[in-house]
Amino acid sequence: MSNQTSDTRHQASGIRHDGAPIGVFDSGYGGLTVLKEFVSRLPQYDYLYLGDNGRAPYGNRSFETVYEYTLQCVKWFFEQGCSLVILACNTASAKALRSIQQNDLPLIAPDKRVLGVIRPTTEIIGNYSESGEIGILATKGTVHSESYPIEIRKFFPETSVYQEACPMWVPIVENNEIHTQGANFFIKKNLHALFQKGPKIDVVLLACTHYPLLKDDIQEHLPIDVKLVTQGELVAHSLAGYLNRHPEIEQQCSKNGQQQFFTTDSTEDFDQHGSMFFGAPVKSRYLELR
Repeated sequence: MSNQTSDTRHQASGIRHDGAPIGVFDSGYGGLTVLKEFVSRLPQYDYLYLGDNGRAPYGNRSFETVYEYTLQCVKWFFEQGCSLVILACNTASAKALRSIQQNDLPLIAPDKRVLGVIRPTTEIIGNYSESGEIGILATKGTVHSESYPIEIRKFFPETSVYQEACPMWVPIVENNEIHTQGANFFIKKNLHALFQKGPKIDVVLLACTHYPLLKDDIQEHLPIDVKLVTQGELVAHSLAGYLNRHPEIEQQCSKNGQQQFFTTDSTEDFDQHGSMFFGAPVKSRYLELR
């Protein structure tokens, strides 16, 4: 893959940080559900969030395009002083993370780290299952990539993994149709299809950062003995462990308990939707990427 990306130009001038916030990146709003869990578990740290809404969605773009967009944003985080960047985006984690870690970091920032959300999820999810059968609810792109079954079997080779694509769930969330009859219909439909594939499933993973907003409705339609796990919970647990194991990175992270938000599209739209995903008011600034 080419290491060339466009220049980064931003209209959000005057950005200042005391130390190094932890960067959290997503193609849109969904990563805010992951950030929410970070702040809940590790509130002492500063966080800098960027949603590349102006170029979303990433899911239907090529590996090369996702790589270039993601690398451009990662470089922006580095320019802001971040020593650690989390790709809170399944598509970026699947299509860009490995190339950035192996090819780019050694050249442009050998002392900095970029982590994703797939590995931290897959290396622990098997511990939640007693039956050895795990259900994955995700977007079509994530399901077709086979990222979760492949990675889960690396850590839990005896586990059976069943996937169900839920193409209507993201539009339901983004159009604020949660708790409606329409949402209820599609949740029941997709859960029924999932359990038809794996009747002994005892753990269901929400492998899309939008889906936690539907968690209560999903829970209502699950058998009482089935655990429902969100990605943000697992990634926050993993981040805490990572910082504990890597004091050379942890000591660089600033600790003022602050969060800043940036978007490459309308700040008004981002703040409205973002507050719903983050569970608290969000005030973003516009960032122009070229």
